[in-house]
Amino acid sequence: MKLQMLALAMAALVAGPGMAQVPTGKMGELRPDQQQFFALYKELVETDTSVTSGDCTRAAAQIATRLKAAGFADDQITLFSVPEHPKEGGIVAVYPGTSATLKPVLLLAHIDVVAANRADWVRDPYKLIEENGYYYARGISDDKMMAATWADTLVRFKQDGYKPARTVKIALTCGEETDTAFNGAQYLANHKRDLIDAAFALNEGGGGDTDGKGHIVAQSIQVGEKIYQDYRLVATNPGGHSSQPVRDNAIYAMSEALLKIRDHEFPAEFSDTTRVFFERAGAARKDPLGAAMVALAKDPGDARAAAVVNTDKAFHSMLRTTCVGTMIDGGHAVNALPQRTGANVNCRIFPGHTPAEIKDALVKVVGNPDISFELARKDKPLAKSPALDPALIGPMEKLSATYFPGVPVIPSMSTGATDGLYLSAVGIPTYGVPGPWGDPDGNGVHGLDERLEVRSVYTGRDYLFDLVKVLAE
Repeated sequence: MKLQMLALAMAALVAGPGMAQVPTGKMGELRPDQQQFFALYKELVETDTSVTSGDCTRAAAQIATRLKAAGFADDQITLFSVPEHPKEGGIVAVYPGTSATLKPVLLLAHIDVVAANRADWVRDPYKLIEENGYYYARGISDDKMMAATWADTLVRFKQDGYKPARTVKIALTCGEETDTAFNGAQYLANHKRDLIDAAFALNEGGGGDTDGKGHIVAQSIQVGEKIYQDYRLVATNPGGHSSQPVRDNAIYAMSEALLKIRDHEFPAEFSDTTRVFFERAGAARKDPLGAAMVALAKDPGDARAAAVVNTDKAFHSMLRTTCVGTMIDGGHAVNALPQRTGANVNCRIFPGHTPAEIKDALVKVVGNPDISFELARKDKPLAKSPALDPALIGPMEKLSATYFPGVPVIPSMSTGATDGLYLSAVGIPTYGVPGPWGDPDGNGVHGLDERLEVRSVYTGRDYLFDLVKVLAE
């Protein structure tokens, strides 16, 4: 999912959107093709697909029904799930191209959402509501707008009789929001690789940012991401009666370990993507932070520039591996010394380093042989950054200049995580694309009252549709 960091990077650069007039969301203002899209979008967001109470398999079947109604044959649609997770299924659909030599384009999106508690929301999270120029619903942004756009793109291709050179595929999957659940993208990459084979994939992770006042300040292309890894730390002790305390205490030992991890700073480093990001985003700012970003990109050893850049938490994270304690548990009775204390340390690892390497570093930082370290998951692949390929980046930039004149397009590395890591691991480079935009406050993604500006929905849809057509040629 996308972190709203470029709005911070570009806060001093305000450009008005240069797009054509788009509807406010009222059905009477929508073109027929937009009404068709809205119906698909509405059905998708109003279908609960959370891991706790939802059903991705049902949502995938709904999309299959719409594709078949548009004329797709049964052998062009694959619905998939596994017996252990019958409600966490997904769909792959294939729109054939005319070229026998060009490899396909793959359009990836996840249809699962973070759970939403109705009692906490102002509006029903599973009802699409238009209010004050925004659509509200759980998943309206993350990631059902993109999923609906990809499905709608294939429907429009079929209705228009469009004949692309490249075959265009969509893979709409479940499990991205829940690391321990069945992950459809991982399943396809590991078990159905031929089905999703492609020259490259387009995914979430890019997009635009506003200044919070309706002006788009930047569009980003996600080119790579950090490696996500959780570590399980456990401190053990014989324990004893709480009336006779001693310093050798499992809770104290774990506390000291976590404080050492808190105080440890991994060294700053650059990838090709992050160097370009700091150069361009810094140059666009007209403040000391921007100047420091440019200086650091030129000289990573510039301590004065690093001190300024590190005051911004997003940029600090983009420059290095970070590790943070996120959960803790321990003790067995209120009147007993603890026999066991556990903690989860979540690391976002800079590309080029392995989870095993970072584990070894943390063991040295803690320096306590009585605390064990284990990888919470050992089956996740290492995220691989795709190339800054001009054949792909160029069309994204050119089309963005048409839709958003004067708005810079900046390659970025996500400090979060997407399903793109599973595709990159099997040789399908994956890019988070520009188009729709969000606000600096995050638009309620993963939180309360998730929303997306109506203009963003329809302009973003048009941009993505045109981008797919350009890249399919």
